[in-house]
Amino acid sequence: MTNETRKKIRESKRIVIKVGTSTIMYPNGAINLQQMEKLSFVLSDLLNQGKEIILVSSGAIGVGLSRMNLTRRPATIPEQQAIASIGQTELMSLYSKFFYHYGHQIGQVLLTKDVTDFPVSRRNTVNTFEQLLVKNVIPIVNENDTVSVEELDHLTRFGDNDTLSAIVLELTEADLLIMLSDIDGFYDKNPMKHDDAKRFDVVSEVTEDILDLAQDATSKFGTGGMITKLNAAQIVLEADKRMVLANGSDLTVLFRILNGEDEGTLFSKE
Repeated sequence: MTNETRKKIRESKRIVIKVGTSTIMYPNGAINLQQMEKLSFVLSDLLNQGKEIILVSSGAIGVGLSRMNLTRRPATIPEQQAIASIGQTELMSLYSKFFYHYGHQIGQVLLTKDVTDFPVSRRNTVNTFEQLLVKNVIPIVNENDTVSVEELDHLTRFGDNDTLSAIVLELTEADLLIMLSDIDGFYDKNPMKHDDAKRFDVVSEVTEDILDLAQDATSKFGTGGMITKLNAAQIVLEADKRMVLANGSDLTVLFRILNGEDEGTLFSKE
């Protein structure tokens, strides 16, 4: 069953790829330009193969901190939103240069939760994605951290880009979500602390037992952890789609995943 399910991934036409802050930033807070260029190369080649690619990229605040020579995330929301504004501009500038080098155009899509919750704005969002993909443009998606807030009567934050990437899969009716992180997949225990940790090859359902195995963690540059990845997987499974959680340190892993090879953890009902 596992091999057959993996092989079905080869048939994926529309793919959402999510990269975390740790994929495009060094641990010291500097921008990993080499990784960003490799990502642009790999995604451009997938586009050349006839795939439709949507990139959900974290890193706005991390890049903003780097640009402003700051070593830690500001404490207040207005300061964080200002840093996100600076970082998002720099992030898109870098992506634009790298993708242009490989002959492809990008388009920026910044989302807030209320946009996807209301029918008219949701339909407009879907239409924007469709037009970009029809024109062979790679949409690069991020939460609009500059304006998104959490209020009692007006919730605009997704909270993390793991959840956002799963919602983008829903919106665009993509076949597959590939979530790249700093871990090789989902394990029965934290592999950074336990040498005997075992990776799950396939997870067909996100149960309470599975959630209990997850240890949530955050970093000063990102906001995601294993819990948010499992929540995203749950959204994907409920949509009868597939998700792969894999390590993004070697970005050619995307080729291997889409070739049906045993990389990361596959979340699939089949």
